[in-house]
Amino acid sequence: MIDWTLLAISAAVALGLYTAGMAMLVVVGRRADAAAMALFVPDCLVLFRRLLGDARIPRWRKLLVAAVLVYLATPIDLVPDFIPVVGALDDAIIVAIALRALIRGGHASLVRSHWPGPARSVDALMRIA
Repeated sequence: MIDWTLLAISAAVALGLYTAGMAMLVVVGRRADAAAMALFVPDCLVLFRRLLGDARIPRWRKLLVAAVLVYLATPIDLVPDFIPVVGALDDAIIVAIALRALIRGGHASLVRSHWPGPARSVDALMRIA
């Protein structure tokens, strides 16, 4: 049985740490970095949606991207998301693997052209993938 109190406390701690990190970036004068970090996940979702609609991407790679989107949308994960840090890490690894498959398949320019966020974000994304 799930202990809802522990779950709520874990979620509050994770949200508090995230908020503190964003506030720290703003305080030290890095508002652009804070905005890019806050919009990173929505930018990834837009990227995947655009890649699914691109006719230049092979069908099996589109299936990979669609499978990642389904995995991210479902509440069932390899590591539950309510576990701080590690919970989101499995999602990040799966996204990186999918992007790596696209990039190694010769579609790095498509990933860059479909990225809706700042160029620094896509550069970091490309290095990670």
